[in-house]
Amino acid sequence: MPIFNIKSGKLNPIKEVTIKLEKDLQKLTEDNLECIFGLNFVCTEFSLHNFRIDSLAFDEENKSFVIIEYKRDKNFSVVDQGFAYLSLMLNNKADFILEYNEKTGNNLKKSDVDWSQSRVVFVSQSFTTYQQNAINFKDLPIELWEVEKYDNDTILYKQLKSSERSESINKISKNKTIEKVSKEVKVYTVEDHTNGINKGVVELFNSLRDKILSLNDNIEERAKKHYISYRTSSAFLYLHLQQSQIKLHLIVPINKLDDPKKIARDVTRIGHYGGGVTEVVLASESDLNYVFNLIEQSYNAI
Repeated sequence: MPIFNIKSGKLNPIKEVTIKLEKDLQKLTEDNLECIFGLNFVCTEFSLHNFRIDSLAFDEENKSFVIIEYKRDKNFSVVDQGFAYLSLMLNNKADFILEYNEKTGNNLKKSDVDWSQSRVVFVSQSFTTYQQNAINFKDLPIELWEVEKYDNDTILYKQLKSSERSESINKISKNKTIEKVSKEVKVYTVEDHTNGINKGVVELFNSLRDKILSLNDNIEERAKKHYISYRTSSAFLYLHLQQSQIKLHLIVPINKLDDPKKIARDVTRIGHYGGGVTEVVLASESDLNYVFNLIEQSYNAI
């Protein structure tokens, strides 16, 4: 879809330009990992056992490592290469911990890391149809991100989403590396969070979910191990389904939240999964609109 700049009522096309060097894309991404992916930078060009990882990052929210690779080659298999990197990580956990501690000055332990949430992110200016179709599985810990740069110094990072597929890669692949990694790495779906939950709570969640996603076509829903998050440029809501209620964490501080019923509480000093500093509980359909108004405030705070 063409992009235009408006000048004096006239549309002037903004042209897409090529990022000539992979290293330029790598440096730009590494310098802005927090802004783009919400990740903490660990190191660049991490070499281990004949592998070289372009960028190593850490997902603080999920306590997991993320491997990032930048690609110009159109022939490589994102699935084979992605699982090879994950296998390298899972077989050499101590080396990744050591690299993290040396580069960041922190004291991370193997037990502090949720290895089941490990993932690989491929970044490129374009992926082939074959590569895009290769990620059409519900349980693939691999992401594809295309980068578009324009001649007005604008850049777009866009995740390529797989189509809605319920098929597991384990059902069609007999690759030993994939089988081994899949036993330890788990990709979660919304259905994982609703399974076994009280029917009334699930119906309440579905009503709330429709409202949240209607806020903006660009809102992304991410199911993680302990929560479901909703985000645009960054996350504004973390949702936890429980048997009798839905627990919500907002990014708006409680002293800035317009909450006349005083149903929110400050959780800045209370441990909880995901982000957010203010907690709200939804247990009844009658409170749906009121709670959604609080969520809107969190969305507008991004």
